Amino acid sequence: MAQEITLNDIRKQFGDIVAVKDVSVTFEAGDFVSLVGPSGCGKTTTLRMIAGLETPTAGRIHFDGVELTETTPQERPISMVFQNTALYPHMTCRENIGYGLKIHGIPKAERNDRIEEAADILQIPDQLDKMPGELSGGQQQRVALGQAFVEQPDVLLLDEPMSDLDAKLKEELRVEIQRLHRKLDATVVYVTHDQNEAMTMSDRIVLMDDGEVAQYDEPRTLFDRPNSEYVATFIGTPTTNVLEFEVEGQTAIHSAATIDLPSTLSTYSRLKIGVRPRALTPGKGTFGLDLTIDVIETMGHEHAIHATTPDGETSVEFVVDDVDDFAVGQTVTAGADLSDLLFFDETGAHLAYGSDLATTQEAGQR
Repeated sequence: MAQEITLNDIRKQFGDIVAVKDVSVTFEAGDFVSLVGPSGCGKTTTLRMIAGLETPTAGRIHFDGVELTETTPQERPISMVFQNTALYPHMTCRENIGYGLKIHGIPKAERNDRIEEAADILQIPDQLDKMPGELSGGQQQRVALGQAFVEQPDVLLLDEPMSDLDAKLKEELRVEIQRLHRKLDATVVYVTHDQNEAMTMSDRIVLMDDGEVAQYDEPRTLFDRPNSEYVATFIGTPTTNVLEFEVEGQTAIHSAATIDLPSTLSTYSRLKIGVRPRALTPGKGTFGLDLTIDVIETMGHEHAIHATTPDGETSVEFVVDDVDDFAVGQTVTAGADLSDLLFFDETGAHLAYGSDLATTQEAGQR
């Protein structure tokens, strides 16, 4: 049965290096939660503490209210899948998947039933009697997932299981892992550096930065309402454009644009203003950025246009469906509305969401 996981002020220090800094989060029972962030942000160390592979320097870990901070991995209701599949090369795939069940004394008939079920879900029934060395990387990772699935864990932990796979295999395995989650009555904690994986698979995301939780929320909320410049620029592809503006009275001024500000933001001398590339539309919007096109990149049915502001200091991206009207070296004005903007102070701390300001502005005009 899926269990709630609670981390209370978890800290992990290696000598003078603090890898995880007093993290407190709760993962609801049955949720699929991703720990995401750049290399060195503390996500894998956090997962290893949940697994019992690392002991916190400080803080407490509870599963369903029971403290397990200093228990061994074997004493925790978990299964774990690593980046390295770590399959036994001298065993068949069937034997690899069922090895844990055999160790726990599960009768052979039940073992085989569970192995066959896992193989069907993971689409490897014809690989069961092969040796791991005969399989592709994606098939080996499916076998490793099968090992975890047959254990029927309360908590399934996955540490970057797809980082070494090509794009097509990643897409296939994303689907398989979500199928596993639906089949298992388990809480899933998934570590990845790939925000696309986190956004497409998760119920909730923990975005980490330098050992701390930058934001913990549903994927849509992280995208629409990031609580800092860091979150806004990490989540979303292409990344959020952020420009630095000088403030004079109620006007924000940049070489590429001027923006009329709500009075609540006019007290700042400088602002950072963010806008998603898909919110910028050439020839539309209540304000526009003057840009020179540097590169046009085709992304299937969409095109990412990489451009530069007039001062030559800031790169801006916007996305269009059709590039027939655009060329490298061309100057264009790409516009957006107040509701599309994100406002940060000089340090990148969140100040306001344009959608909230637009709603307030409209209410005041009625």
